[in-house]
Amino acid sequence: MRENIIELKNVSFSAQGNKIVQNISFQYEEGKTTALVGPSGCGKSTVLKLSAGLIIPETGEVLFRGKAISKMNRHENLAFRCEAAFVFQDSALWANQNLYQMLELPLKLHFPNMPKAERDVRINHVVAETGYRKNLLVRPSQLSMGEQKLLAFARALICRPNLLFLDEWTESLDESSSNRLIRIVKNMKAGGASIILISHKVNIIKELSDQAMIVIGGKISKVLSKEELLAESELKKYIEGDIEK
Repeated sequence: MRENIIELKNVSFSAQGNKIVQNISFQYEEGKTTALVGPSGCGKSTVLKLSAGLIIPETGEVLFRGKAISKMNRHENLAFRCEAAFVFQDSALWANQNLYQMLELPLKLHFPNMPKAERDVRINHVVAETGYRKNLLVRPSQLSMGEQKLLAFARALICRPNLLFLDEWTESLDESSSNRLIRIVKNMKAGGASIILISHKVNIIKELSDQAMIVIGGKISKVLSKEELLAESELKKYIEGDIEK
């Protein structure tokens, strides 16, 4: 039986007096891919960030391999951050660094004894894998939205994570680049990685996911198994918000 890699226990979160996530409990099994599905504004991205420990719940706990993320010491948190990686919907690249520096920083943090030559090889390999072919010595502001997404994805891969959080990671990409990143995720999935993703594209959700959490109004409306997901003819309506269940 697979263990849970991330567990949400009675998690709630509010922002500016509005309840965004309401008392969610859920277990992400290790080695499985889970899609968070629902209309815009339903709380999916907040659930994803809570699951990744990027924001602290107002109530409840988020556990990584049974340990509350909020109670980790520095060593435990660094180990978690090395194993997990997040691709933000808006890419969230660091404006005050060039692309090479941005990719090098996680390696310096998590692998301080890694020689520069090895860092160079790792960076060049990851960048080539994502399909980015231009100069790494420019700032993010000089990139198109699609190029920024490629670099955000490259940054997520740089430490070879086993747990990947993806928030609309194929948006702003052309079909070729989107398919390339989907292939990378499929290969990671085949290698045993745990993946939690958000996408508005039905084909991506059905192709990659082992299950789907339907989020409506900050609550879990239902959870679809792989079989139910593939048979679900109204999935697009959940995404677009035409169904309120």
